[in-house]
Amino acid sequence: MRIRKKKWAEPELSVCDFFIRNPEEHAGSWRAAFAKEQPLYLEIGCGKGGFAGQFALKYPERNIIALDIKIDMLGVGRRTIVKLFEQAGKSADEIGNLLLVNYNVEQLDKVIKPEDEIEGLFINFCNPWPRAKHKKRRLTYYKKLEMYKSFLKKDAEIRFKTDDDELFEESLEYFEQSGYEITYLTRDLHASGFEENIETEHEKMFTEEGKKIKFLIAKQK
Repeated sequence: MRIRKKKWAEPELSVCDFFIRNPEEHAGSWRAAFAKEQPLYLEIGCGKGGFAGQFALKYPERNIIALDIKIDMLGVGRRTIVKLFEQAGKSADEIGNLLLVNYNVEQLDKVIKPEDEIEGLFINFCNPWPRAKHKKRRLTYYKKLEMYKSFLKKDAEIRFKTDDDELFEESLEYFEQSGYEITYLTRDLHASGFEENIETEHEKMFTEEGKKIKFLIAKQK
């Protein structure tokens, strides 16, 4: 997703208590980076932060890392998350179970290590990269799914949502190719009765446009 330059993003993040400036320093010890050591989850391509903020509020007994390559997007995410907490009657000082991280997912295994024991991975509405020469950039591409295994716990879930039909169908092949088992699948999430859904900004927009949301849960075999 493209986003215009936000001149205020870096200054605001520089004084944000839940933004990590040097993620390499926490490789292998992310659980200790939070206010409290709790089960650790990861969202890659967190965008405007709506999902991560809602997750942190809904599950205070869990920690989540919200990662994105774009610093301007993370600036928007910081504002979104603070607003969500304020709407819930909490202050920004109470955001203790969420960390924003600026990093390239292509090198994710350099900052997230097996010792971090990620309990669950969320991939929400990632870039579909439809051109053949770009498909290897997909966050669900089989080589990335192999990389995620290096830090996911054996029983960890990957939860993937998209509005893009081609990306979803080809991702099913990637998961199979990488030795994952699909434990839940729907091509119309909002009609499926799935009760644990946290709606993202893109999800709301696409649903209003009449697009059906595809969703799956996968685990290592």
